[in-house]
Amino acid sequence: MSESEEVKKTIIKMALAETNTNNARQLMTSINKRCFDYCVPTPGSSFSDGEQQCVKACMEKYIKAWNEVNAAYLRRIQQEVGNQGLNISN
Repeated sequence: MSESEEVKKTIIKMALAETNTNNARQLMTSINKRCFDYCVPTPGSSFSDGEQQCVKACMEKYIKAWNEVNAAYLRRIQQEVGNQGLNISN
C-alpha cells in the first residue's frame, strides 16, 4: 500500500471515530431530553418504579435504533471506501 493510501486510510478511520463519538453524544442528548421529559412529567426527589421502567424501555429503544442506524451508516461508508479501492477494516 502506498503512503498516500495509508494516509487516506488513517484519515477515514479518524473521521469514523469522530462520527461515532458525535453520534453517541447525540444519542445521550436525545435520551436525556425525550425519555426524561416523557417518563418523568413531575420530577421529585426519587423515581417511581413506573418512571424507572419507562426510562429503561425508552433508553433501550433509542440505543437499539442508534445501533441499527450506525451499523447501516458504517456499511455505507465502507462500501463507498471500497469503491475507491481502500480497505479500512484493519
